[in-house]
Amino acid sequence: MQHSKQLLPVIFFAALLTLVSAKEFLTDKEIEKIQDAQEIDARVKIYLEAATLRLKTAEDRLVGKESVEGDPLEFFTPEDMLDGYFRIIKSVMMNLDAAAEKGGPNHALLGKALKMLKSATEKNSGQLQILKKLAEEKRKEELWNSINSAIDITNGAHDGAEYGLTKHPAPAEKEKKNK
Repeated sequence: MQHSKQLLPVIFFAALLTLVSAKEFLTDKEIEKIQDAQEIDARVKIYLEAATLRLKTAEDRLVGKESVEGDPLEFFTPEDMLDGYFRIIKSVMMNLDAAAEKGGPNHALLGKALKMLKSATEKNSGQLQILKKLAEEKRKEELWNSINSAIDITNGAHDGAEYGLTKHPAPAEKEKKNK
């Protein structure tokens, strides 16, 4: 019994250290924008812009283009970028699920957000294939594995967006223009 009491602080500290050591996958500015964006479509747009930036930055790093001083992603590796991309897409999916379950004002904006996700995942799929080829050429196994995980979540998000759009269709273009 006394041993378990002694282990509790050690276990707690180890868990806390794990949380602290994990890199934040969003910049402070991105976090601030997301916190300010209460509508699901605005929030998803910010997340997707951040995801696209991660893929572009990963490609830039792989082809030898360095970031400019002061860039908030300056010290992130391509592997970090893919991890961030994965976590961002996962966050988008969780936000959309929550909005679908809650109802309220965000429920009406789901179609627009789902349409953005579908479009972004289609574009990102091509970018991920480019990154996969670069990782293969450079024989970066860890990055290649991260890219495959990113491809999997991208495909899942795309399929989920397509399904979601059958339940929550995006507003038609004509309706947008008339408003």
